[in-house]
Amino acid sequence: MNFSRTLQAGLLALAMTSVPAMAARQLHFAIDGAQFKLDGQPFVIRSGEMHYPRIPRAAWRERLRMARAMGLNTVTTYAFWSQHEPEPGQWNFTGQNDLRAFIKTAAEEGLHVILRPGPYVCAEVDFGGFPAWLLRTPGLRVRSMDARYLAASARYFKRLAQEVGDLQSSRGGPILMLQVENEYGSFGRDHEYMQAVRTQMRKAGLDAPLFTSDGGAARLFEGGTLADVPAVVNFGGGADDAKASVEALAAWRPKGPRMAGEYWAGWFDHWGEQHHVVPPETAARTVDWMLSQNVSFNLYMFHGGTSFGWLAGANYSGAEPYQPDTTSYDYDAALDEAGRPTAKYHAMREVIAKHVKEALPPVPAAPRPEAVPAFELAPAGSLLAVLDKLSKPRESRWVGAMEEFGQNYGYINYRKRLDAPAKGKLVLDELHDQATVLADGKVIGRLDRRRSENSLAVDLPAGTQLDLLVEAMGRIGFGGKLVDDRKGITRAVKLDKEELEGWTVYPLPMDVAALKRLPAGGTADPQAPGFWRGTLTLDKPVDTFLDTRGWGKGQVWVNGHHLGRFWHIGPQQTLYLPASWLKAGANEVLVFTTEPPTAKTMQGVSEPVFDTPR
Repeated sequence: MNFSRTLQAGLLALAMTSVPAMAARQLHFAIDGAQFKLDGQPFVIRSGEMHYPRIPRAAWRERLRMARAMGLNTVTTYAFWSQHEPEPGQWNFTGQNDLRAFIKTAAEEGLHVILRPGPYVCAEVDFGGFPAWLLRTPGLRVRSMDARYLAASARYFKRLAQEVGDLQSSRGGPILMLQVENEYGSFGRDHEYMQAVRTQMRKAGLDAPLFTSDGGAARLFEGGTLADVPAVVNFGGGADDAKASVEALAAWRPKGPRMAGEYWAGWFDHWGEQHHVVPPETAARTVDWMLSQNVSFNLYMFHGGTSFGWLAGANYSGAEPYQPDTTSYDYDAALDEAGRPTAKYHAMREVIAKHVKEALPPVPAAPRPEAVPAFELAPAGSLLAVLDKLSKPRESRWVGAMEEFGQNYGYINYRKRLDAPAKGKLVLDELHDQATVLADGKVIGRLDRRRSENSLAVDLPAGTQLDLLVEAMGRIGFGGKLVDDRKGITRAVKLDKEELEGWTVYPLPMDVAALKRLPAGGTADPQAPGFWRGTLTLDKPVDTFLDTRGWGKGQVWVNGHHLGRFWHIGPQQTLYLPASWLKAGANEVLVFTTEPPTAKTMQGVSEPVFDTPR
């Protein structure tokens, strides 16, 4: 009897261990010259981009199901180093950051996966997806052969492979292929660095087929590709742009696959600029052309979602020194921010349906965001009155970047008691990004990096308490300036040409643990930075958009979930609030403002609001 049970157990164990090998034979993906092949047959990738941290976990499956119903056979996502290693050696692959669960859910819904692990991802996220703590090391340069950076990225790849390595197509899993770095040709031409990234990936156990992805100019291919790694091309616009970009790729790699690694079917927004849209007809015609030519594609984005919390990054251009990204990453995508199919979704679904043999799954029922009644918000204390509850002060001879104080995101307050009268020009040298200047608790000025503002005239008596509250509005995530975009006052504070010394510094990451230490109520000067608290009472949880019009500028937390930044300058005037973060009954709403609100209530609306920037 015991021998029989032992034999049965051994046979079961043998059967279980053979499953991965069998699956590997059944699901074999390869890049064969100009073709992708699945199980030895030509395979056209019809992919859409979705980012797991930007979608409430409870909605992952329904959004993936929407992708399958539109006719996609693959979903693409970056892996976000910043979310998975928030502090050196501290790993987070749980909850909203459970990449493995996201990939497995995609497979369960009949979708393959393309994984873009970075280490750099862009994606309009803070620091291009790099963890902010890299900036604490003086002189460290990301995306280079800097040994300190490469040691950190090697550790990241090793941990990532432990999480998802067995899900690669090379081992029978749904991850078809992996991208090496991301659009490196738009940053540099260091092929030794690109080789180092590839070596790190392989050494870590990331052994699925590889590819690189760059824009369609020869100089970008020259900088970002590797001779023995297949390349794909990124572009926006219409069918003519697609044709030109694919031809440029074919000219560069005559024997390589034809794929749009990113077809920009929409675009993202900056605060104070216009909301971007791409006509559905343009996107549909472009997809139609690609499928008619057997060109594989990845829609960037299929579903953009929301840059919750501190996730949003920033850009810059020749005319604009600093362009912070909005919280909404709606992207004018096929699925809107709440996961509803748009006219663009239906137009592309119709095009895909005529190019594929199988019948497409029916479109699932769409989410239905609802309006919720207005609720009051009462003062919960001015920021300066509760500083000691939110932060442990640090004495410092000089001001410095928040990274120097071990801080990654949020706000930082620099305080100095003036020991002599201060009359002249107060200069915040290298201000990153927006400052509220207070004298004895009263606002005397606001400075905005977007407008290259860094100084104001002051006439203050001796003994004045000077507070400089600085907001980090997202690190630059694209181009050469991303390498050192530290936050706070990153150089000096001067009165005319004399540098001011002797500061008390309050780091304010405003994490959930710190916010729990806030008092239940309190008085506040509406003109000064402060907190507001209210209760949203619901019969049942519903998706909604919090209407932030009339609330100036600030942040919102609901039941401890950080929805993100709002700002009256637009174009975004609402914050997406998913039902899964709510409950029947009382829901706690906490608002922090740095610019004066004119409203006393907030409500939920059923549609997002994007207005003309002011």
